[in-house]
Amino acid sequence: MRTLLAALCASAAIAHADTPPVPPPPTLDATAWILVDQASGQMLAGHRADARIEPASITKLMTAYAVFHALQDDKLTLETAVPISERAWRSEGSRTYLDLNSRVPVDVLIQGMIVQSGNDATIALAEAIAGTEDTFAALMNQYAERLGMRESHFQNSTGLPGSNHQMSVADIAKLTRAIIAEFPDYYRWYSQREFTWNNIRQSNRNGLLQRDPTFDGVKTGMTEAAGYCLVSSAKRDDMRLIAVVAGAKSMKAREDASLALINFGFNFFETRTLQAGATELAQHRIYKARGGRAAVGLAEDLVVTLPRGIAERVEISIELAPKVFAPLTVSDRIGVLRAMVDGKVLAEAPLHPLVDVPRGNIFRRIWDTILSWFA
Repeated sequence: MRTLLAALCASAAIAHADTPPVPPPPTLDATAWILVDQASGQMLAGHRADARIEPASITKLMTAYAVFHALQDDKLTLETAVPISERAWRSEGSRTYLDLNSRVPVDVLIQGMIVQSGNDATIALAEAIAGTEDTFAALMNQYAERLGMRESHFQNSTGLPGSNHQMSVADIAKLTRAIIAEFPDYYRWYSQREFTWNNIRQSNRNGLLQRDPTFDGVKTGMTEAAGYCLVSSAKRDDMRLIAVVAGAKSMKAREDASLALINFGFNFFETRTLQAGATELAQHRIYKARGGRAAVGLAEDLVVTLPRGIAERVEISIELAPKVFAPLTVSDRIGVLRAMVDGKVLAEAPLHPLVDVPRGNIFRRIWDTILSWFA
């Protein structure tokens, strides 16, 4: 689906007497930021969203993504006991306080990485999956490429500074969406407020978990070069938003900025499913096909984030390709659906056959060939 964000945010272009106005998004004292809707993926606000920044411990989101895949693929279990190497034990920065040469279950290491941002737990997980942290970083880069994170490159699993270790806030939001969508059972750890290991209790550094009950994640980060960074997510009713703030000047500043973005999004936008996927929207003439026709629809739901009050004025139009020939598969594009308001295209999505369309017999193919000459 391709969404025209300019048409969504330029309220003057779709102004209407009974439509609430949408002000400009807040201006924040930070290096870069972005606000994204989880369901639609639309950016509702942003500043230097594609600029490469030092991500600090936000890096651990990609580490977690790779760990979750390893669990999904049965390469590890939550009960797997992981040996703690000297490299992990000697790691700099935030720590879970693991004992050298001990064996620690994966679920403990995950909590140490997510809740405490423990570099020792993070490196131990990287070594358990890939043998060495360097090899694990290569795996992280492969996942980044698969997700389309074009401004990201990883040199380690922890987020310690590196000459070519970088992300963009847009890439961070994309990764966060993937974690929430693909691993809802594991996402619960991001709302955990504290964790104790070796009789040492440490609190989650994401203060928004205490300030607003609608927040349930996600990750903090801080180095001298990166400044104070925060990825936050909140769900109110059926709408979830993700905010990424990088380069703030303090913990409170990153939380205040994130809260301002999230409140802006919830107050002035709403997310709607405009058209369900896998539902017949039209019957289309298919030349040389068995039966000569096919049901056409969207491969997936058309979900759009709109200024509040606009959804009721959305009109749906369908445009089908004039001449289509069998055979076809469900991945073939044979038309387009457009969502429009006052003549402005807000979103469009390709139309496909709902089932594969095989060729008809020889007589059907000959007859339809002749008919297509005059169509």
